[in-house]
Amino acid sequence: MTKPNPRIKLPESAKAGEIIEVKTLITHIMETGNRHDKHGRLISRNIINAFVALFGDVEVFRAEFGPGVSANPYVAFQLRVPGPGAFDFAWTDDQGVTTTAREILNVVT
Repeated sequence: MTKPNPRIKLPESAKAGEIIEVKTLITHIMETGNRHDKHGRLISRNIINAFVALFGDVEVFRAEFGPGVSANPYVAFQLRVPGPGAFDFAWTDDQGVTTTAREILNVVT
């Protein structure tokens, strides 16, 4: 099984009050639950079903995904920069495994 590998892209710097775009992508096995193993047993579904982004301790974006989600889900959202701080991202799959990542936003004055 491949370990989920999140990637995050933030602007190199931003000013307080500026609107920025946050881009995330995570590689994941994204098993649909429709395939069988070599013994004919159904392989259980295991997809990313939730994504949460925090800035500081404040939730700034949340998404829930269903069976139609693409492989390696890409999520982009815009945010008005409240000030200096860090993003915490979390992706949760059907097996309850949560993958986290942290990125600091460089805020200039």
